[in-house]
Amino acid sequence: MTRTTTPLNDTEIKRAKPKEREYTLTDGGGLLLRVTPRGSKTWFFNYRHPYTDKRNKISLGMYPTVSLANARKEREAAKVLLSQNIDPKSHRDAEKRAKAAEHSITLLNVYEQWLNVWRQDKDETTVKKAIRHMELYALPKLGGYPLKEITAPLVIDMLRPLEKQNKSETLSRVRIKLNQVMNFAVNTGVVEHNPLTKISAAFGTRTTVHQPALQPKELPELLQAIKIANLYTPTRYLMLWSLHTLLRPAELAGTRWDEIDFKERLWHIPVHRMKGKKRDHTVPLSDQALDILENMRQISGHLDHVFPSQLGQGKHANSQTVNRALVRMGYKGRQTAHGFRSIGSTALNEQQFSPDVIEAALAHIDKNAVRRAYNRSDYLEQRRAMMSWWSEYIEQAANGKVGIAGIKTLKIIGN
Repeated sequence: MTRTTTPLNDTEIKRAKPKEREYTLTDGGGLLLRVTPRGSKTWFFNYRHPYTDKRNKISLGMYPTVSLANARKEREAAKVLLSQNIDPKSHRDAEKRAKAAEHSITLLNVYEQWLNVWRQDKDETTVKKAIRHMELYALPKLGGYPLKEITAPLVIDMLRPLEKQNKSETLSRVRIKLNQVMNFAVNTGVVEHNPLTKISAAFGTRTTVHQPALQPKELPELLQAIKIANLYTPTRYLMLWSLHTLLRPAELAGTRWDEIDFKERLWHIPVHRMKGKKRDHTVPLSDQALDILENMRQISGHLDHVFPSQLGQGKHANSQTVNRALVRMGYKGRQTAHGFRSIGSTALNEQQFSPDVIEAALAHIDKNAVRRAYNRSDYLEQRRAMMSWWSEYIEQAANGKVGIAGIKTLKIIGN
């Protein structure tokens, strides 16, 4: 005759007192409550292993933390696994290991992996800037979080102080870098999706702040200031090189001798040193630009970089070198290194050079994707003439001649 087990009830469990030896109360279906001499009460599920057929048991937690009703739910869940030939204990152990692995993969872990890949084709200044932003604003607060616990609200709250301080540029950079890290995690299979893709909508529209720049008519004043200022000689020539070539501070500061083709009068900059571009960039060099190089050859011709750092150690000038010099010269709020490009662009547009040729000289990327795909010309020959005109303009301004009227003799090419 089959023995019938009477199910337990809460009153019976509460009244179960400790004895000299531990004992068990049975609810049926393999669910047991073990009572120890110290009075603790622990649920167990007793079952046969689906393959070995040996008796096994798994702890379901302690009473009253795990109630009778919840213990029964756990028993039924275990039975479902057994019906699928899955050992409940092995299944739970595997889940614990998976959870532990998830929690060991933090934002910091994945950031370090992403950084090692991302930095490979970036210049040193760009990498240092990214590291600084992440280490100052993101990693101290979020670095220890398991990646799967990184949510949009969590990151938005972390960025709010930057918004309140009107640091929109910094906020944008940190947000972009966090998105890049999360996209890396998706692509490497760490997480299934990036929860941060739309967080920009949580912040106000960013206002573009243009770099301070003088008008072309003020160029004589600036050139005179550069001439008489107490500057490190390579810094003075770097400022002039910036004006004559119109590239960005980081690209200029890192100029290498092996990038210069004196025979063809060209400066070839590899793609990894160009901001945002997906190909190399070539700058035609005017007579005046070549003169700057000849002067620098006496100082740094034996080094890798044209404009060496004052710190030595084989490093090139910092991308902020020109900005710091301008501040010391009294141009804070009036002119920046990046603003040299604005002076040139204004003068060239006033002289009605082709906008396409000017944009090519500034190494800008066409925002129209379709047009960008079809317009692959670098306008090199037109830029040769235009940059010669621009260098002549600078030379005239250095001699105190203001405006374009005195430089009409050069033929305008590229319209």
